[in-house]
This record gives sequence, structure tokens and C-alpha cells, in this order.
Amino acid sequence: MTAQPSSSALLGIALMAAAMLLVPTVDGIAKALSATHSPLYISFARYASACLFVLPWAIARRGRHFLPREELPAHALRTFFAAAAMCCFFAAISFAPLADVTSAYFVGPIVAAILSVLLLGEALTWRKIAALALGFIGAVIVVNPGGGLNAGLLLGVSAGVLFALYIIATRMTSRASDPVGTLAFQCLFGAALLAPLAIWQWSLPSAGELWLFLLMGAVSALCHFMTISAFRHAEASLLAPLSYLELLGAVVIGYVIFHELPDMRIAAGATLIVLGGLILLQRRHAAKGASAAH
Repeated sequence: MTAQPSSSALLGIALMAAAMLLVPTVDGIAKALSATHSPLYISFARYASACLFVLPWAIARRGRHFLPREELPAHALRTFFAAAAMCCFFAAISFAPLADVTSAYFVGPIVAAILSVLLLGEALTWRKIAALALGFIGAVIVVNPGGGLNAGLLLGVSAGVLFALYIIATRMTSRASDPVGTLAFQCLFGAALLAPLAIWQWSLPSAGELWLFLLMGAVSALCHFMTISAFRHAEASLLAPLSYLELLGAVVIGYVIFHELPDMRIAAGATLIVLGGLILLQRRHAAKGASAAH
């Protein structure tokens, strides 16, 4: 008989679901701002504006020693991959539909599973092979090379691959790393890393756009906070499938704000990518259950 989630786990599920549905709001704001600002500048502004909300929180929790002191190269590497993924994603949505790019982006978790075999020495299972096959076929359907390569969707896939490298780099950091300090480091280092590119393509926001930049930082910080809180209340195997709610949120934001809807080809490719990811998640959940049984 399957155990029912506890009230704490239900809170974690609610927080994770809300965060995943809210994340596309940040992407929607970035897409709207891309009409007058460079994706590189917007990426910098997201990190910089998030600092305004994350740093006071981190300092209040940990004092002046709020930044991690161990494994700084690994923290810097994971931030580099996160920033590069964001730049590719924001560049993609500046001229391609939000839901389409998000569909291509979700190859990331599947690529991460394969890279974990090559770089971290994890076991190669038939589930990983099946997930890779489904993800690859789904990505090919989404990108549709036979119909002429779509630069926006290729950038979306590139963002997904960079996100996979971010996942691998995150696994290489210490398990004892404090999530608040890690997030503060990512915001600060990400802003510093992108500052030269932002200066190169500098543009002054209007008064009306300024609040959008601040809102983007606030929502981004809120989503991170809800995600961190969710993992304190529920197991990763329970929360991980909820990450695909981000795709649903992207469809809603794309339709309501930009009057975009993915066509059947994109929907079919996204379905295969999601199925590939769920195969991996099912394996992890089964492993969790087996270990709990002992």
C-alpha cells in the first residue's frame, strides 16, 4: 500500500509547483524586454536585480560570512554554466516562441544523466539509454532540421546542454554547501561575470521598464526561495517531476501575453522529451523506495 504524503511533503509539493509555474513569468518579462534590450544585458540585469533581494536575505541569515568558502572554483564553474544557459535561452526567446524554446531546453536533465555516466562514473542503465533516445528524438522533432534549422530552437537546445553542465557542476560541489550562500554567490558572481558583456551592449531602461527589471529579479529570487524551501519539506524524487510544470507555465504565458501556441510538432517533441525525463525520475523514485524498504 502506497504511503500518503505527509503534511510537510504536501507543503513541499505546493511550493515546488508554485515555483515551476511562476518561473516562466521571468522568461516572459525577459522576452518583453528583448524588444528594446540585448539578451546579454537582460541576463546581467536579472542577476543584478536578484542581488537586491537575495543578498539582504543571505546577510540576515548568515551575517557577513554569507558566501561559501569551500570549493569556490566549482561554485564559479556552475555559475558560469548557469549564466551561459540563461544568455542562450534569453537570446532564443527574443525571436522564437517561449513554449517552443522551453520544450527544447528540457533536453537538459536527460543530457545531464548521460554526462553523469561519462564524467562522474555513474552506472549506465537501460533507463538512461531509453531516456536519451526519447530525448534525442524529441529534440530532433522540435528543432526540425528537415524543415530548415531554426536558430531560436537550436539556442534552446544549447541552453539545455549548458544547463546539463550546470547540473553536473552542482553535483561536484560539496553536499554540505548552504543553499542560501550558494544562491548569493551565484547572483553576485553571475552579475560580475556578465557585467562586461552588459556594458558592451548597454542600454538604459525607461521608467516603465525599470519596474519590469526589478520584478524580474524579485520573482526570480522568490522562485529560488520556494524551491529551496520545497526541498526542505519533501524528497527530491517526489518534487523532481514537478519541474515539467514549467513547460505548462511557458505555454500559458506565451499564449496570454504573446498570443503564441506550440504547434503539433512542438507538442509531440516536447512529449517525448518529458517522457524521457520521467523515465529517469521513475528510476530514482524506485531506488529511493528500495532503500527505504531496507
